[in-house]
Amino acid sequence: MQLPPNLLEVAPPAELGYADINLVRLCQRGMVTHESGRTSVAEDFRIIKRHLLNDARATGANAIAHGNLIVVTSALPGEGKTYCAVNLAMSISMEKDARALLVDADVARPSVLKVLGLQSERGLMNVLLDGSVELSDVILRTNVPSLTLLPAGPACRHATELLASRNMSRLLEELASRYPDRIIVFDSPPLLLTTEASVLVSQMGQVVMVVEAETTTQSAVQAALQRIEHCRHINLVYNKSRAFPGAQYYGYYE
Repeated sequence: MQLPPNLLEVAPPAELGYADINLVRLCQRGMVTHESGRTSVAEDFRIIKRHLLNDARATGANAIAHGNLIVVTSALPGEGKTYCAVNLAMSISMEKDARALLVDADVARPSVLKVLGLQSERGLMNVLLDGSVELSDVILRTNVPSLTLLPAGPACRHATELLASRNMSRLLEELASRYPDRIIVFDSPPLLLTTEASVLVSQMGQVVMVVEAETTTQSAVQAALQRIEHCRHINLVYNKSRAFPGAQYYGYYE
């Protein structure tokens, strides 16, 4: 699904390491922001995040390895995974005792910054390609105090190998352990179109698979789940569904 032209407009360059998200515009498009109030979408993501946060914070026998690494994916493009990843990260950033880092890991077709109305920046691929680039060099602070961004960076023909590399494992370990109150949300490529998605998902603590209502076939969902059958903590989100009678139909961006 193509983004509306006005959603692709980007903000002017900001200071280094900082991104000024147009929260008013996001709110106007029905997305979750701190100012959007108790909308139906905001309530949906409060429900979704609560289960994920509980699992991320579980201890003892219920603890999940890297439970604070949450990847959002889908079987096919256009199902709303980026929309869900952005809204989930924004909702998590509203928690009083948590911070959210939103990572654009759809390195072949990055769209997180476009949805947020921001220009392309250095990011994940730069860290994996160049040993002199640190995470701190590419993570962007935002005007949402508890939300930071890690862009995808430049496209790379060896993205699958880079995501499966030891450097990526070390990076994920650093992200998972450096800040115990930080929840990292990854926007992943679709599972059935790329090999990068399966490689990335295999390293996550929790998986959110977005399924487009009345469009994605059962066979596509089953095929996607087979690719990640080794993952123990998989959550399905039924997206673009018609709400209860009298409620609005949500148009999701992807």
